[in-house]
Amino acid sequence: MGDQVVTERVTVTEAHVVNWASLTGDWVPLHVDAEYAAQTQFGERIAHGPLTLALALGLVTRTGVFGDAVLAWLGLDGLRLPRPVHFGDTIRAEVTVLSTRQSSKPDRGVTELGYSVRNQRDEEVMTFRSTFLLRRRATVATAAAAADDGAAADRP
Repeated sequence: MGDQVVTERVTVTEAHVVNWASLTGDWVPLHVDAEYAAQTQFGERIAHGPLTLALALGLVTRTGVFGDAVLAWLGLDGLRLPRPVHFGDTIRAEVTVLSTRQSSKPDRGVTELGYSVRNQRDEEVMTFRSTFLLRRRATVATAAAAADDGAAADRP
């Protein structure tokens, strides 16, 4: 536990926001209407929260840290957005292993990761915890147990 991965960065553009709105149908004026957004507390358009979430998850996947181990995404908890992501902000994700545990099947484990998404000024713009069911790496003990099971099956 405590292992950490820091991703590469991506600059959030108008194209990201328009594509997200087109994909999801989320055409909230705060994100896509410059005149409307100029009158809000932010003074300009900002990126969708779920877009920022998707970018963060994708950035971590791109590191290759999961390999082919992900069997299921089990959930998301504690999502917070302390600051907006503005067009032109460059974000990265810092991910820390919070917990790991055995699942009911010996070849699988459950891992909870803590995400901190930060902009180019190192300000936290999003935090959340995400839990995955992962295929476990083979260990010497697992391999030995499998060999013993195979040997027992060969006995009369």
